[in-house]
Amino acid sequence: MTLKTAYEKTAFQFGNHGKREVALLNKAFQNIPDNTPADMYGNGEIITAFETKMARFLGKEAALFFPSGTMAQQIALRIHCDDKALNKVAYHPLSHLEIHESDGLKELHHIETILLADKDHIVDLTAIQSLKEHVAAILLELPQREIGGQLPKFDELERIAAFCKTHDIRLHLDGARLLEILPYYKKEASQIAALFDSVYVSFYKGIGSIAGAILAGDQDFIDKAMTWKKRYGGNLISLYPYIIPADYYFDLRVNKMELYYEAAKKVAALLNECPSITTVPQVPVSNMFHIHFHKPIDEMTSLLIALYEKTNIGLANYLRPINDTECSFELNFGDAFAEINPSDLKLFFTELNKLLT
Repeated sequence: MTLKTAYEKTAFQFGNHGKREVALLNKAFQNIPDNTPADMYGNGEIITAFETKMARFLGKEAALFFPSGTMAQQIALRIHCDDKALNKVAYHPLSHLEIHESDGLKELHHIETILLADKDHIVDLTAIQSLKEHVAAILLELPQREIGGQLPKFDELERIAAFCKTHDIRLHLDGARLLEILPYYKKEASQIAALFDSVYVSFYKGIGSIAGAILAGDQDFIDKAMTWKKRYGGNLISLYPYIIPADYYFDLRVNKMELYYEAAKKVAALLNECPSITTVPQVPVSNMFHIHFHKPIDEMTSLLIALYEKTNIGLANYLRPINDTECSFELNFGDAFAEINPSDLKLFFTELNKLLT
């Protein structure tokens, strides 16, 4: 049996909102009248109302819905480069654009990318000040997913924003998980977005919808983004199959981020008490963190399968090797964790400790 198979057979899971099934669509559409007009090529009440709603939520003049965040962010950086007549941007070495998009920004737009900070650390003002050449824009990912969802302090963000404004550098927010960091910062989304010239937010990560993203900024920026959306083939005849679920799950979960954050801190504390386990960061700053198992991946896989069979609770459906003696997993908290009974949770950690000892 594989780890994924064992995980899928468990009744309860620590992470996310449960299994991604067609029911996601069924629930979102259950109260939508059949005669509701569809959006057509970016026009229509369904799409414009949602874009207006998200612009207000983020405190920006305008917003534009995209079928994917990859498309939205490449376009955002292209616009900033065009406006500055400078094809150079800077971001973290483990940015999504650098490691997950097959060099789309470089190959499609011929934009030179400059890597900020060490790959194991967040981007701070010192890293930005150390830039040897001028760039049109800087992308900040909050939280920095690939290093456990770490975050700078809010006053550090303010200093970065002030520096970029003074030095005529556009600042773009990769806010795929923007909602998930609001409990830690104790800020409204608009207060964080106000530090940035443009903002991207995902609807399938913490929100748990099927797909889709929003890009927000001033009206001129969004007008240009609409042109690029057409060039990318993203202005589909209708996007309501994405928009309706995005709107439904946004309303359902936007006010639950504090619950997810508290669950993450609770579980991280319990995991750090176990032998051969540490979390990164030790105390989470959002609803996600990385679990580092100080055992070889094969040994840890067998151990987790045995744990799932005994407790019927799933922790990780995959493991990534760190080196020959360690492996890791990323854990994101959503609605699923609330379904685990406290007594079952206690049993899970009792058995986990036994197996690790």
